[in-house]
Amino acid sequence: MFELIKQLSEARGVSGDEGEVRELIRGLMEPRCDRVWTDRMGNLICYKKGRDGSKRILVDTHMDEVGLIVSYVTGDGLLKFQTVGGVDPRVLIGRKVRVGERIGVISTKAVHLTTEEERKTAPDEQQLFIDIGAQSREEALKEISLGQTASFFTVCERFGEGLVKGKALDNRIGCAAAIRSAEHIPYYDTYYVFAVQEEVGLRGAYAGAYGIRPDLAVVADVTTAADLPGVPEHRRACRLGEGAVLIFMEGSTLYPSGSYDKLKRCAEKNGIRFQEKELVAGGVDAGAIQRQPGGVEVLTVELACRYLHSPAGVASLADAEEMEKLLCALLADPSLLER
Repeated sequence: MFELIKQLSEARGVSGDEGEVRELIRGLMEPRCDRVWTDRMGNLICYKKGRDGSKRILVDTHMDEVGLIVSYVTGDGLLKFQTVGGVDPRVLIGRKVRVGERIGVISTKAVHLTTEEERKTAPDEQQLFIDIGAQSREEALKEISLGQTASFFTVCERFGEGLVKGKALDNRIGCAAAIRSAEHIPYYDTYYVFAVQEEVGLRGAYAGAYGIRPDLAVVADVTTAADLPGVPEHRRACRLGEGAVLIFMEGSTLYPSGSYDKLKRCAEKNGIRFQEKELVAGGVDAGAIQRQPGGVEVLTVELACRYLHSPAGVASLADAEEMEKLLCALLADPSLLER
């Protein structure tokens, strides 16, 4: 699991520019599936024939990541940017990024030039820039173009006892669990959608689900863990090392009680470790899928991750294994579509 997560984490795939990670996943899924293609939106769709072809199951897991996009180049060759997805500017200063084939460093005005008042607040993105070592606008524009994305430059590595640290763990861990689950024959025909542009409004999932018209969907994603000092117990949401995360409601979806109970029963029946998310927050592709014409029943399996949407998230490898087990159990269950 670690080697797969590392491979996926270090690939680039800022929302709207998912080509590198899409081709990596394509190479991993083609041997496991009966047909693989890319839709007009850029979603990678992988079809795997099941034992029963009367129903369609959709497994959605987004492959895009938060990042930056170049919006202007100054006369002295510095890149101004906008954030893509929900990125906190406080985590950016001093971070390395990849812009095209160049490595850049995110910086701002030197501290000795700031006023006392400026030092009281974190700078916003308008005060930041990317330095790629260019000496002029003309030099920078020989290699960098407006609209080019910048992804965090982070080595994915083992961290502490049984943990993994890396960029884009949201949602490359979900992708890893889905890829590994595709090694098994599902009960119903299954369509894996590695969706684009989730981080900017669940956009890929709308197109992917509409094209497939599933009878039921399972979403695999990563969610915020705030199991840190100073955070009240009731605000921690979920915790590393306590298994897959089941949610009854988040920002984009309210899961009917029958669907949520079905998810819990499957986990309990198969001896899968899980925890229930104790905070209503965030939003995943389930919101776009659930709202398809006629409606779609959606189940969501998540994984706890600290420091979400930053250059270095931290998650538990054991939790990733439990997420994979739950996906496999759901896809093997003939009662999944019973109401």
